[in-house]
Amino acid sequence: MLACCPSVQWKMQSFHQYWTCLNKAAIDLLLFNKYSKMQTARMKQKPRPSCLTLKLREVASMYFTGVAIFLVILVVALQGTDPRESGFLYRVSLDPQGLLELSWNISYPLQEVYFQILVKELKYGILFGMSDRGGFQNADLAVLWSDGRQSYFADAWSDQDERLHMDPQQNYRLISAHQTAEGLSLLFKRAFSTCDPKDYLIEDGTVHLIYGILEKPVPSLQAINVSALLWKGLQRVQLLKPIIRIPPLPGDLKTMEIRAVDVEIPSQETTYWCFIQELPKDFPKHHIIMYEPVITEGNEAIVHHMEVFQCAANFNTFPHYNGPCDSKMKPERLNYCRHVLAAWAMGAQAFYYPEDAGLAFGGPGSSKFMRLEIHYHNPLELKGRRDSSGIRLYYTASLRPYNAGIMELGLVYTPVMAIPPGEAHFHLTGYCTDKCTQLALPPSGIHIFASQLHTHLTGRSVETVLSREGREEEIVNIDKHYSPHFQEIRMLKKIVTVFPGDVLRTTCMYNTEDRTKATVGGFGIMEEMCVNYIHYYPQTELELCKSAIDLGYLHRYFNLVNRFNNEDVCTCPETSVTEQFASVPWNSFNRDVLKSLYDFAPISMHCNKSSAVLFPGEWERQPIPKITEILQEPESSCEPNLVRPPVSPTLVKLNKVPLK
Repeated sequence: MLACCPSVQWKMQSFHQYWTCLNKAAIDLLLFNKYSKMQTARMKQKPRPSCLTLKLREVASMYFTGVAIFLVILVVALQGTDPRESGFLYRVSLDPQGLLELSWNISYPLQEVYFQILVKELKYGILFGMSDRGGFQNADLAVLWSDGRQSYFADAWSDQDERLHMDPQQNYRLISAHQTAEGLSLLFKRAFSTCDPKDYLIEDGTVHLIYGILEKPVPSLQAINVSALLWKGLQRVQLLKPIIRIPPLPGDLKTMEIRAVDVEIPSQETTYWCFIQELPKDFPKHHIIMYEPVITEGNEAIVHHMEVFQCAANFNTFPHYNGPCDSKMKPERLNYCRHVLAAWAMGAQAFYYPEDAGLAFGGPGSSKFMRLEIHYHNPLELKGRRDSSGIRLYYTASLRPYNAGIMELGLVYTPVMAIPPGEAHFHLTGYCTDKCTQLALPPSGIHIFASQLHTHLTGRSVETVLSREGREEEIVNIDKHYSPHFQEIRMLKKIVTVFPGDVLRTTCMYNTEDRTKATVGGFGIMEEMCVNYIHYYPQTELELCKSAIDLGYLHRYFNLVNRFNNEDVCTCPETSVTEQFASVPWNSFNRDVLKSLYDFAPISMHCNKSSAVLFPGEWERQPIPKITEILQEPESSCEPNLVRPPVSPTLVKLNKVPLK
């Protein structure tokens, strides 16, 4: 059964009949506009036997809905019973057991996402939706449920107490629901923006998807007790993938797999596994032009994300370690394997370099040691799972015109940049100044094609913005729902060119509501970072373009706090910055002064070459770049929200196969 629109439902024997009916409806619509009276009379006297007699508004709704879903329906209708043949580009397991498999496609012209959920063991329904951070409070949901006799589908929202409410504006539109050889296949769509204040705005960056499985029949949507669900959770994905042109691959293409060696996945929720692999002896320079994940079959829901790092070239040897990254047995030298070669996270596809560039590895001046890091997410604490997942590199000896480079933007790893405890939204900003880009970039500029945002545990959003001559020009990358547990190198929707004299501002927002002490910058997981690793070409000597507050101005802050507070703050020279922050009483005055200080105080610039040597110049006590014109948020096209009457759920018939 296909639901053409919420008010019109009928039985169709095939997609051909459905599409024919829609086109007949469109013809009726056009004739009505041209021959209003005649057409009205004709429709009254001779209704079409293959379509219901419909109101003009219903016909229009049917037709344009049909146009919007034509390609998706065509594929699904002709695919038989296997949803894997549906042509959906992106796929991810929602739950650790792999019972719920999500596939999706994107229509940028229509600003819609098409979802297909395969429910492998259907009980009495499922919940699927989105929320700001992956919780079930204030969530936007599509719900399928059964009362034991009938099955229903509806758009719903949850309140602060996780109670479900029927949404009067039904924006999750069910397209089909049918049984397959593997389970129930649900196909539905959702607009990026619905203008409904209860709905989640789908935008670039991370999306926290939530799911739940109903194990008992429920009399109504409102009767669903979310807090009592035994099977529920979240999955993070990038829904709005960029549409890119895949460049041609050379004939001498070779592959190399950087994979773990038969690891027994620990029976704990979170494990970071490290493995060192060495390149063949005398391996010459090549260009990496593509990479993709290699996941051991059956572990698709456990392998959360993976990264390949190249080790520092100034060490001749590295221990061949294969074990947990946080183990006391891990050799300290592995900390010098930090240069990112590849990164993948759940839901990501193969990564392609632009046609004119490749990432160099091998040859003189390049380390032959690489570190693979795998994040295993095993919330069910399954035992005995073995894994040999990793990343497959595609490389060529036919070097492309340009070497690709990786540059660090943002904040220096230093405790002078700190976040007070108990903050819901605290911003820190790092700069790549016009002075540095003027000195280090070629006249024709560099071209950014990908980006990897990075913070530690309290990071909630990250953005990098390009400014030119004091005006913000464009966003390089932004993630308003960033999660440190979901990191990947993301290809940009369009290449961003940075010229000498441009400014790159990277701002991170943090939440420290669960902390009692200040969180300082640093390498430790309980410390913080604010970084954007941009991937660009042609490669330059500039490898790091970051900033931090001038230390002298920070000492003035500590002296000010000491003067105006009853509690003593350590300001003696032998006291570390971390200790001084730990002694600050975090009242509203001290918080506000620190925020203001970070907004106006001079900065210490790190305009570094790959050798960690600064470019020549004066880099201390530099003024913060002046931005006179900021980017404006796009104007909303949404009309004032009107009070809508209650609606009824959509009755779902699963090819006469009832929910079990």
